[in-house]
Amino acid sequence: MIDLVPHHTSVVPRLSDVVAALSYALDITEGQPEGHAARTCMIGMRISRELYLTPKQRNALFYGLLLKDLGCSSNAAKVCYLFAADDRHLKAELKTAQWTGLWGRLGYLAKNVAPQAGLFARLGRLCHVARNGEKAAKELVELRCDRGAAIALMIGMPTDTATAIRSLDEHWNGGGHPQGLAGENIPILARIACLAQTVDVFLRRDGLASALAVAQRRAKTSFDPDLVKALLATRNDHDFWRLVHEPDPLAAARAFEPPDQLLSADEDALDRLAVGFSKVVDAKSPWTFRHSEGVADLAVGIATTMGHSPDFIRSLRRAALLHDIGKLGISNLILDKPGKLAPAEVATMRTHTLHTRQILSRVPGLSDLADLAAAHHERLDGKGYDRGVPAERISTESRILAVADMYEALSAKRPYRRDLTEADAREIVRSNTGTAIDPAMFEALECFLGKSDWQPCKLAA
Repeated sequence: MIDLVPHHTSVVPRLSDVVAALSYALDITEGQPEGHAARTCMIGMRISRELYLTPKQRNALFYGLLLKDLGCSSNAAKVCYLFAADDRHLKAELKTAQWTGLWGRLGYLAKNVAPQAGLFARLGRLCHVARNGEKAAKELVELRCDRGAAIALMIGMPTDTATAIRSLDEHWNGGGHPQGLAGENIPILARIACLAQTVDVFLRRDGLASALAVAQRRAKTSFDPDLVKALLATRNDHDFWRLVHEPDPLAAARAFEPPDQLLSADEDALDRLAVGFSKVVDAKSPWTFRHSEGVADLAVGIATTMGHSPDFIRSLRRAALLHDIGKLGISNLILDKPGKLAPAEVATMRTHTLHTRQILSRVPGLSDLADLAAAHHERLDGKGYDRGVPAERISTESRILAVADMYEALSAKRPYRRDLTEADAREIVRSNTGTAIDPAMFEALECFLGKSDWQPCKLAA
């Protein structure tokens, strides 16, 4: 469990603020506008006011709503492969589909399977998905929910929070996944989260009246009818619905944290959150399985070899763990493409460093690492991205991160090139010293590798 301390001082960030800011990374993975999780949190917590939840349940619900999509990246590659389409678009479309009905499923498939393919290729893919759809859906949801629950426990969330995440996609009539639970066998916090996230999606798309109508239509199928009644009781709470539309949903969601459960995250908590979200990042593609962990290990090894302080190393490790968090906003059609990327795809891929900076700059306790984490593709010759800064503006930490990232990526398997030996990887990095890579950092890397048993991470199954 994360070491949590009562919130007394502004020096130590409030745990809810850290988690809420990191939830923006989950929003873009799900193809949702930033702030979706925070708005879902407000809606779910407002529904809970109409119920008789204990303070412990309300606290677990608050974090469950913010972190409901912790496992969302784990099935992105499989979703993309199965449908031959952009995983983020598919997930966004699924949020508005009535999957429990036959016509809703068929409509979703017809609209979203292989949209860029020719007619016969689309028909073939559609038939494949239709034949395997129910089994595949169950497996994809199970992977997502189990992974999300496991990460929630890893970062120290309550068991009830993890349980809510695991059962998020269960439906009142038993037609959901992964276990096909029905009625009150579905944990109450999961039932609230399932309803709240749908309300947010339709609220943004069609307005409050439409969102409430969708909830009413799906009562007794997708949603607990008593929770729908609780939702409808908020119809005339105009102050609340104005708050949901606030331009800064992170700040607005703050007001819904149970006041007797305010917690702060100490340094160890921030470390655990960095590790937890690195798992989210690396699950996005099987080709980057444990990449962030590998980069962090190399960066720490280099910094230790060079004699840097423990504080320097701790910050560097966090930045290394989160350096690719921006890739959660990149389609797996690009991340997993087996061939050379087209110029437009290269340009899209390069936006991941910008996304990393934008996400981390919002996170209390980690915002000072935003520029460092985003600078891992900067080069000494000024030809890097996304800022293309000259050598004199590249910090020591960034230089360490750049060589660690390059070497780990070259050492691991990738879909667009042959596997490289350790000697191949070192030679390529060596050939980039002086132009992209700082020679002193490469020397420290070689020294670390020479005295350690570090191995590149293997491809995920």
